[in-house]
Amino acid sequence: MKTVTVPVIKTDKDHAAAVKQIERLWGAKSSSKDGQTLDVLLTLVDAYETKHFPIDTPDPLEAILFRMDQQGYGRRDLENLIGKTRVSEILNKKRGLSLAMIRKLHDAWEIPAEVLIREVA
Repeated sequence: MKTVTVPVIKTDKDHAAAVKQIERLWGAKSSSKDGQTLDVLLTLVDAYETKHFPIDTPDPLEAILFRMDQQGYGRRDLENLIGKTRVSEILNKKRGLSLAMIRKLHDAWEIPAEVLIREVA
């Protein structure tokens, strides 16, 4: 098997060059030298981006509002799920989510539990 040579990614310039190389190699057969190079580059770029461009987990309220917008849910849908009296307090950040609410939102709307248990910003 041939050795695959890839550049080290330490700077934004290195990153940009690697992304260009990925674009050039995209679609290469995995058994080919280009395919192996592509696989290694994807791994290196992912590691660089994870370290240098981390994505923060949204706060619970942002996640709920995003899911409502994404799925076309309205306030009434949220009220039916977690209770009418609680929705206003939650939306106005006067009350946090209870464990029962977190379970319902996770199960019904598939919002990740690790997002829902965070403190509201």
